[in-house]
Order: sequence, then structure tokens, then C-alpha cells
Amino acid sequence: MQNDDTIVAISTAQGVGGIGIVRISGLEAFQIAQKIYIGKTKFENISAHSIKHGKIIDPLTGLTLDEILLTKLVKPKSFTREDTIEINCHGGIVILKNILELIIRMGARLAEPGEFTRRAFLNGRIDLSQAEAVIDVINSKTKESARAAVEQLEGRISKEVNFVRSKLIQLMGHIEVTVDYPEHDIEEITGEKVYREIKEIREKLNTIIKGFEKGRIIRDGIKVVIAGRPNVGKSSLLNALAGKSKAIVTDIPGTTRDIIEEYININGIPVQIIDTAGIRDTTDKVEMIGVEKAKKEVLSADLTIIIIDASSGILKEDLEIFKHCEEKKIIYLVNKVDLVDEMALSVILKQLQRECSREEEEDKLFIAKDSYTPSFKSNILCISLKEQSGIEELENEITGLFFNGEVKANNEVLITNVRHKSLIDKAMEAIDEACIAYENHMPLDCISIDIKNSAEYLGQITGESVNEDIMHEIFSKFCVGK
Repeated sequence: MQNDDTIVAISTAQGVGGIGIVRISGLEAFQIAQKIYIGKTKFENISAHSIKHGKIIDPLTGLTLDEILLTKLVKPKSFTREDTIEINCHGGIVILKNILELIIRMGARLAEPGEFTRRAFLNGRIDLSQAEAVIDVINSKTKESARAAVEQLEGRISKEVNFVRSKLIQLMGHIEVTVDYPEHDIEEITGEKVYREIKEIREKLNTIIKGFEKGRIIRDGIKVVIAGRPNVGKSSLLNALAGKSKAIVTDIPGTTRDIIEEYININGIPVQIIDTAGIRDTTDKVEMIGVEKAKKEVLSADLTIIIIDASSGILKEDLEIFKHCEEKKIIYLVNKVDLVDEMALSVILKQLQRECSREEEEDKLFIAKDSYTPSFKSNILCISLKEQSGIEELENEITGLFFNGEVKANNEVLITNVRHKSLIDKAMEAIDEACIAYENHMPLDCISIDIKNSAEYLGQITGESVNEDIMHEIFSKFCVGK
């Protein structure tokens, strides 16, 4: 990317809307706007950071393209810290396309994905972690994920990381002075003091990174796969959780042959619900593909919901599914309990209780205490999708398995980005190397190498030390207009 030319892009989503925005940024943004804008106030007389009503005209033909509102942002007080024009026009596809093509004809070029945000980073308006937060704000699926992204955009993570990094740099400076200028009248830093301080720094980093799993789930959500043999109610469960008819439901086994996905909000966290084909032996080639896809989805899931049909009991096919889902977080749902009496239900629950007793203690399960309460304590959820009973209990259990009911971000620092987590891990490993070096009686200048490495890893989070390839990878995920 060049950073000294003028770029333009449509900043609103594709499709028809009430308003569309075309954004121009760069050296010639004002010159281009002056050529195509006509209003009661001449462009050169428009005050900085004000909005004026007018028209966009094609200077070659004199034709009016649209009636618009024009915003004039004078550098450095703009998102990119460059002269910026934002044109608010009618949100028709043809109108936006015509204005965009006109501006390109006037000398701007089409922006690449994320180029506006990249310029904001390169011009010092935001750091790299804040730039990454922009796309997280846009992609937020729940109120909590939006809140975490906005906090990162405001620089909360940057503040914590820069504080730790400054401690490391200060420590490196003390070591260098002690090693290189021993004759100077300064307080000599000892290996013991260095060791003590880097241990404290490591503890600080460890505190920051503790929030990663919670942050990751708040940002990306939980992947939940619904599994079971055909016609047990998988698609009905998806529809019940999604609150709409997303999947086709029939009495014919094998109706669902492909993966059906839906994002929903459960107790403040995004949940990706995946309905799969019924897992069974089949000779139907299309259904066989669906069954294989279902098995792969189960392996990559954060949580698997296995549905059992109470009216037919636990069959050999169910036991095969149980085996395939071993070592996964599992919730067992006994569906169609409205079709059986308590004695028949008790037999199924006892079988499942024996199955659950073989699982690890951390994979704790839950039983809904509504119309059906077995005479013994069990860890199974009994539901009736036909009567819509047990859905709320299932939603509470899904979040409870991950957060013990506590999903809100509160005041803790949440690391939501895998790249940030990886770099903090590397920074902690470098500090561990420095500790080992001290314990092996290595000289201070050797220890300082590991401390420097730790500081550089943290610098990559905020962009203090980052290469072109990493920047390209980050900004390529953005939409063109941002």
C-alpha cells in the first residue's frame, strides 16, 4: 500500500439502505471534493468538522448524481489523521456506485481492505491492538462482545501491555548502565534485584492472560454441535433455540443431510449452533457425506448436545455416538419425554447415569426439574421439544458449563485476540529463560537478552515492533470501507 495518495471507498454495507457513505482520505481529498460538490456554501468556505447540504455533480456532463450531506474533516483531526471527506448520500446501489466511480475518475484510487484503519495506525492515531479492535466492534455478536471490543479500542489492553513493557525496558536500561559504565557513580543493579523484578512482571502478565478463555468465548462464542441418530429432534432443537424455522422438520429419518448453522445469543454470549445429519449406517451416498461431516463437526466442537429419543430408548446407534463424543463437553438431552411414562423414563436415565459416571468430573451435567423428576439424582436434561419444555434450562446449562453462570466482562482485562495471547505467552517464556539464566549464575548482559526479547514480543501487540507481513494479515480481514 502507498500512504501518500488519496483513497476512496463505500463505507456502508452492501445493499439498499436509507443512507450510504462514501469516504475519501488523503492529500487530494479536498481538491477532488471541490470539483464535484455544489452547495449554498462554496467548498473552500466550509468550516472544518462541519456538515453541509449540497449536490454531487459530474463536472464533465454537469449532471447531478445525488443530493447529499458533505462532512469536511481537516487533518490531523480525522480518523486517518489525513484530510478526509465523507459523503452521505441516498443508500441505493447505483447512486453509491456512480459517486464512487466519479471520485476515482477525479484522481483517487479504490482503498484496499482495512486501508483507512491502517493509515490511522501508521499515522499514530491508534496502536495496532486498537486497530484490531475496530473489526471486533464491527463483528460483535452480543452486548458483552461489543463491550470488550470497545474497551480494547479505547486502549485498555494497550495500557496494560505498555505498562509491563516499560518496566522491562527500564530494567534493560539499568542493566546496560551497570554493565557498560561500571566506573560511574550510580546505584549498581544486582542479579537478585533483576530476578525479583522480572518474577513480578511475569506474575502481572499471567494475571492479564487469565482472562483469555473468557474473552475468547465472549468474542468468538461457543461452538455447539447437536448430534444424535436420525429423527430424534435435532432440527427441532435448532429451531427452538434460534426462535425460527431454520431447519426443515419432518417425521422422515435422514431429512437433514448437510450442516446447518445459526448464531444465537444465549445469556449474553454468542453461540454457534450446528445441526448435523443423523449419525447412522446408511447406503445413501448423499446421506453418507452428511454423516461424515457430522462426525467432523463433533470433533471440533466446544460442546456437544446428544439427543436421545425417549420413545424408543437408548439403541446401539446411540451408544456408537456416545463413543464418538468421548473426551468432549457433553449435555445429554432426553427428548419426547411427553410420550413415555415415568417407569420407561427411569430406565433410560439409569442407563445414561451409568454412561455419565464414566466421564470426567469436570464434564458435569444437569437435569431439568420440571414435569419429570426421577426418583434418583441424575445428571441428564429431560425435555419435550413438542411442548417447548426444558429449553430455558438447557440455555442456562450451556453457559454454566463455561462460566458457572458469570458471563459479564466486569472490570477485568479480557484478552480476546489469539495473536495477543500468543505474544504474551512468548513474552512469559522469555522471562522464564531469563530466570533460568540467573539461577544458572549467568552474567547480567546475558539475562538482558531474554528481557529484551520479552519486551519485543509485547511491542508486537501494540505495533511498536511489527513487520509488514503481520500488518498485511491483520488488515486483510477488514472490509474495504474501514
